[in-house]
Amino acid sequence: MQTIYDLTYEQMQEMLVAHGQKPYRAKQMFSWLYRKRVTSFDEMTDLPKTFIEELKQEYFIEPLKEIQRQVSKDGTIKFLCELKDGSSVELVLMHFHFGDSLCVTSQVGCNMGCSFCASGLLKKQRDLSAGEIVGEVMFVQKQLDAEGRRVDNIVVMGTGEPFDNYENVMHFCSIVNSDLGLAIGARHITISTCGIVPKIEEFTKGHYQYNLAISLHAPTDELRKKIMPIDKAYPLDVLMKALKAYSENNHRRLTFEYILLHDVNDSDAMAITLANLVRGMNAYVNLIPYNQVDENGYVGVDEKKALHFYDVLMKHGVKATLRQKHGDDIDAACGQLRAKHERNKKSS
Repeated sequence: MQTIYDLTYEQMQEMLVAHGQKPYRAKQMFSWLYRKRVTSFDEMTDLPKTFIEELKQEYFIEPLKEIQRQVSKDGTIKFLCELKDGSSVELVLMHFHFGDSLCVTSQVGCNMGCSFCASGLLKKQRDLSAGEIVGEVMFVQKQLDAEGRRVDNIVVMGTGEPFDNYENVMHFCSIVNSDLGLAIGARHITISTCGIVPKIEEFTKGHYQYNLAISLHAPTDELRKKIMPIDKAYPLDVLMKALKAYSENNHRRLTFEYILLHDVNDSDAMAITLANLVRGMNAYVNLIPYNQVDENGYVGVDEKKALHFYDVLMKHGVKATLRQKHGDDIDAACGQLRAKHERNKKSS
């Protein structure tokens, strides 16, 4: 069985026809699922009862249940949830002045091996289906409904490499973006990749309106290879060529994500090299405070150092932002809570 959230609108129409139903019922089902947010097929009162019984034999609705949550003093909430096969995933809800932003997971574990990241502490077990990722959003949205709030922005930046699960991630985006579904605008959806160039090229050809963020974190191949093994397959010259083609073909602004690591990538020389790398592109650098992961041994920079790095970029002609730190008093780093949970399971 699979979650009904797996189906895009077009796939739902095809499923209905295969069951002898009219395609227009896809609009009814999307309304029940994403507007009325039902948890049972029996609540879909305008569908034939015989068809509802058929649905129950092939599909379920909610793909995950809560295991644990941590609430930060700044309002950030990290959820640890269990999927139907017993796998666990994390999702993080952050509140900004512009609305509620949800960071979702795209894989169970991660094979990218970035040395500073907690996600890589546990290797990839499998991809999440489109519906399982949709289920993350629906789980949180149902929590927010009671407060009259909604998920305003989605960032596919949790555990896993989204472009290593490309088809499912793109189907997920289509479902949550649909006007008949949650109607989250394309420009309120950001997909982050560490730099899988063939998929960046495929994304470029799709002319999508979703935001693209690149996890860069180092402006030289020498350093990037040490902390991000993906650079061995797709070094900076190859990556930057693909990104420039994306900008030229899509007229969309890129985001370069850059986690500031003390005495690793935070020097003035690194800032100037970074500025030289991205200057002239339709892009900006998002400087990210580091949420420390004990197993990795890295330390973040203080606010003064972060502001200095920001100033160097700006003085060298590169626009930058300094992201506010969220969830510093909880297991906020990607994969951190899940890794702790899995270790506890093995030891018990």
